[in-house]
Amino acid sequence: MHGDKLYSIGDLARRTGLTVKTIRFYSDRGIVPPTDRSPTGYRRYGIEAVARLDLVRTLRDLGLDLSTIRKVVDREISLPEVATAHAEALTVQIKTLRLRRAVLTAVARRGSTPEEMDLMHKLAKLSEDERRFLIDEFLDAVFGGLDARPEFVGIMRSMTPELPDNPGAEQVEAWVELAELSQDRDFRASLRRVVEQHAADRAHDDGAGVHRDVVATVRDQVGPALVAGIDPVSPQADPFVTAIVDRYARLCRRTDDVELRRWLVLRLETANDPRRERYLRLLSVVNGWPATESLAPVLDWSIRAVRARMPG
Repeated sequence: MHGDKLYSIGDLARRTGLTVKTIRFYSDRGIVPPTDRSPTGYRRYGIEAVARLDLVRTLRDLGLDLSTIRKVVDREISLPEVATAHAEALTVQIKTLRLRRAVLTAVARRGSTPEEMDLMHKLAKLSEDERRFLIDEFLDAVFGGLDARPEFVGIMRSMTPELPDNPGAEQVEAWVELAELSQDRDFRASLRRVVEQHAADRAHDDGAGVHRDVVATVRDQVGPALVAGIDPVSPQADPFVTAIVDRYARLCRRTDDVELRRWLVLRLETANDPRRERYLRLLSVVNGWPATESLAPVLDWSIRAVRARMPG
């Protein structure tokens, strides 16, 4: 009967398009074993060998190893199980390749040295857990001991970078610079001072006072003065300075005096660290957020204005 017909390796080669050498290779490894042998010792195969070879070729094209392929064709493991595992492996490979592409694009764009490229690749290829650990360690240095307070939970979240699975070259560059910046001990100390000062303001007068940081407070008051081009040391700036100090005094539940103004200037100067603004800009790029507004003009103007109205 037709179903009992046996085929030589040459017959299988013609039917499948595979070479005799390839079929013999699979046969030697038990992936497509012969059904029988001819009186002269030549291998003979049943029609099911054609289907097995077609499946083997498909699985090889997908990148499966021979050990796994043999288990599939022998039904030791199911094809869906293998497909699921292989799809997951490919997902990881694709993410890796996309990241490498982004690193190479970034290197080509900025003309990095070999040392910079090596650092960029090392930092960018950190696993998600490794990236999170690096940033968590930075945030802990800045917020440690205060991170349980509700007002700081949102701030910490807003300062956490999340490199996407398919980052662009600009995001990779930003992530690398941000990662380097987060390891700057002096920058960490500067941010820590900002956080501690804010915590101190909130704790003042039994915590009943400041519910917004000093930067947000002065930004609202100084904006119109900047738009109008008013010199911070001119008499025209007097009403704005008065509004700034009055607002801060009310929030702190303190009296407007020299000590309060020194207190205010100290906080503005601490906040006016260009690295803080750079971190926030890089964070926006990494997370795909809208670009942050530069607060340097507001802080510079406010510091000059308040200082000009303090006793020498």
